[in-house]
Amino acid sequence: MKFGIDRLLAEPQLQAELAGRRVSLVAHPASVTADLTHSLDALIAAGITVTSAFGPQHGLKGDKQDNMVETLDELDPVHGIPVFSLYGEVRRPTPAMMDTADVFLFDLQDLGCRIYTFVTTLLYLLEEAAKHGKEVWVLDRPNPAGRPVEGTTLLAGQESFVGAGPLPMRHGLTMGEMGQWFIRHFQLDVEYRVIAMHDWLPEAGPGFGWPESRIWINPSPNAASLNMARAYAGTVMLEGTTLSEGRGTTRPLEVLFGAPDLDARVVLAEMRRLAPEWLAGCAIRECWFTPTFHKHAGELCNGLMVHAEGSFYAHEQFRPWRLQALAFKAIRNLHPQYPLWRDFPYEYEFDRLAIDVINGGPALREWVDDPEASPTDLDLMAASDEQRWRTEVADLLLY
Repeated sequence: MKFGIDRLLAEPQLQAELAGRRVSLVAHPASVTADLTHSLDALIAAGITVTSAFGPQHGLKGDKQDNMVETLDELDPVHGIPVFSLYGEVRRPTPAMMDTADVFLFDLQDLGCRIYTFVTTLLYLLEEAAKHGKEVWVLDRPNPAGRPVEGTTLLAGQESFVGAGPLPMRHGLTMGEMGQWFIRHFQLDVEYRVIAMHDWLPEAGPGFGWPESRIWINPSPNAASLNMARAYAGTVMLEGTTLSEGRGTTRPLEVLFGAPDLDARVVLAEMRRLAPEWLAGCAIRECWFTPTFHKHAGELCNGLMVHAEGSFYAHEQFRPWRLQALAFKAIRNLHPQYPLWRDFPYEYEFDRLAIDVINGGPALREWVDDPEASPTDLDLMAASDEQRWRTEVADLLLY
């Protein structure tokens, strides 16, 4: 099994197509080869003329812990090339940045979720490449969440840095496939190529998207495990709430919630009463934690931990977006006046609630807050969007 970077390094004919051309790399800490050499070092060692590099949110080094912490441009201390930040003064490459190379290699490990900003970074790179006559190659990597599709589609007018276009929350594509969809949907005229993986089997267990032969490296500081990657399409919604997502602990974004003023066992019982089928495909257990930073720092929180791993994991049954929505609904039922929604400028969006920015519209929040709305209502709302998306991208699947 080979990722795109491994194929590029192993196949002389691919490298020959880069001969005499200036190459730039978009990368982060998980941009490594099969032997764990960083892609930047490996490309230069292979004789490819790398003239610049780009780091997405959290930086090329992946050292920026929280959201909305920007990274500065720098000079690479080893190779002496400029490293530009796409999460600093700009979110999309400037003309001067685009002028540093002829071919842009995109080698970011994604999580398979619309809100993970590397998706938007790919779109912005493609748009700028189209404007400036540059070529983009995606060195493809697995979608660790696999092929399942889940969630409502982002509404027109709700676009943001965590919402590049009308995608469902869990999109089921690799970044190579996503680039093809962006080009078609936004009608981009750009030279584009996918260096596809060899033998990626997204429907095969036990990994169902993530091959057992490859170790997990955090693509961002809080993406610490395959369990997190599987749960993320649900747990990321906690960023729009007053509930802790486990930041400030060793298992961030692997809990359905944590709070000092909620009884997790009671919430879980209400979830089971409302829609027991939405808890399928994983194990859920009560937990206690005290965040060292972020929400509820220094306070003992009671919460629920998600285990979409080991013998507890059933790939086709696990639906993290619905599971997280159900936790919100249970809390609202039990505590109608609970201050659930956090009001702050999430990803620099000042005019919308963070939960609406995350979900690409107000539908989920309105469903949670409506005492008459049932799980069936949300299920019907999402199911039509999910089927439409599966149909729309069926011809773009490479694996």
